[in-house]
Order: sequence, then C-alpha cells, then structure tokens
Amino acid sequence: MATEKVFPMTQAGKEKLEQELEQLKTVKRKEVVERIKIARSFGDLSENSEYDSAKEEQAFVEGRITTLENMIRNAKIIQEDELSTDAVSLGRTVTFIELPDGDEESYTIVGSAEADPFEGKISNDSPIAKSLMGKKVGDEVTVQTPGGEMNVRITTIK
Repeated sequence: MATEKVFPMTQAGKEKLEQELEQLKTVKRKEVVERIKIARSFGDLSENSEYDSAKEEQAFVEGRITTLENMIRNAKIIQEDELSTDAVSLGRTVTFIELPDGDEESYTIVGSAEADPFEGKISNDSPIAKSLMGKKVGDEVTVQTPGGEMNVRITTIK
C-alpha cells in the first residue's frame, strides 16, 4: 500500500490551512449550494451558464476541501527546537546576496502546503530551497532556476 505524502509545515501554517478549511465548509459551500438553487430556478439546465458555472465552482470547492483535509491529516509540524541554527533548514529564514551584483533576498523555507512567494515563503521543493538546504553562512551556492543559473552567498540564517 502506498504511503501518503507528509506535508511539513509550521504550526502557524497548519492553523492557516485549518481556517481556510473551516471557511470553505461553513461559508463557501453554502454560498455555492445557494447559487445552484437559484440557477436551477431559471429552468432548462442544458443551456444554463449560471448553473454550469455554479457546478464548476462546487467541484473546485469540494476538491480544495479534500486537499486541505489531506494536508492537515498528514501534516508534520516543524518544531523550533528541532531546527538547525547554523545551516539552512525547513522553517528557517535565509538571507543571501546575488553575485556579482549584490541584490539581497530573504526567504523562509517552508513546506509546499504553506509556500507563498509573495510573502517571502518558498517551498522546500523549490529550486532555490533545494540548493540552499544544509548550507551555512558564508557559503557560495549555484542555484539552478528556470531562468538559468544564479550564484548567491548566504549572509544570515534565522
């Protein structure tokens, strides 16, 4: 029997997923059911775009609920005291400068379930995180990205 994927995440990340799940189950699901009822009242379902749209949204919501329940059920909480303080690891924030131009960037390495690049949280499965994992302050690393190679020097790990 296949083992289910484990989703490493912080406690805050798990709580955020639980809040999204609760919102989908208690609010969004009811809204979609109401949209379907209204669309049914328009008559012929074969040419009813409102009905089709509501059914598609219902499928999306139900799929997201299933995904979130799986992630929460298989969550592995990253404990602060388990984290390495001298090397890049899951749950740590790493700051590096791009070489040779010196642009500084900072990212927190998180599990894929809570990754949000716009908030500076990148997945441990991303090319940048994979290249930086286990490295220490002062290390120079070549990162393979979809846009090509990027050379960086790690300046801090928190």
